[in-house]
This record gives sequence, structure tokens and C-alpha cells, in this order.
Amino acid sequence: MDAHYSAEADVAKEQLINDFKVVVADAEALLKATAGQGGEAVAAARAKAEASLAAAKAKMADAQAALLVRTRAAARATDEYVHTHPWQSMGAAVGVGLVIGLLIGRR
Repeated sequence: MDAHYSAEADVAKEQLINDFKVVVADAEALLKATAGQGGEAVAAARAKAEASLAAAKAKMADAQAALLVRTRAAARATDEYVHTHPWQSMGAAVGVGLVIGLLIGRR
């Protein structure tokens, strides 16, 4: 159950990272579009937004690196398990294939 939850959490984190990348790109485009705007208040807001974006990008890169490390560790653990228990792995794969085949056959 923990592995299933961990996989769902990893997918959610990956989706969050992708969504956040879109927000950062949109914010950068907005900052570039308002580059010609004058005024001290606008300049201060731009500087604060740029600093926030830089910090957010750094956090996003850290989260992405952590997710990559966890994904590689999970892949290594799976590979090790399959090599240690090949027959159990084949049985599980056959079982999953059978269930999928039955579900598809019902349509």
C-alpha cells in the first residue's frame, strides 16, 4: 500500500512540477511584457517578482532532482527484486496481463 501511495505521490509531484513550470513561464513572459513600463512602484514590483521567480525556480529544480533520485531508486529496487525473484515476477506479470485481458475482453 505504501508503494502505491508513493507512486501516486510521485505522479502528483511530477504534475505539480509541470504545472509550476507553466506558471513560471507565464510570469516571466508577463515580466518581459512590462519591461518598458516606468515608475518606481512598477520597478520595485518587478524586482520582487523576479526574486520570487528565481527562488521558485531553485525550489522547483530541487524538487525535480529529488523526484528523479526517488524514481531511480525505485527502478533499481524493482530491477533487483526481479533478478532475485524471477518466477514470482513472471507470475505477477502474467496475473496482471490476465486481468487486463479479461477487462478488455468484456468490452
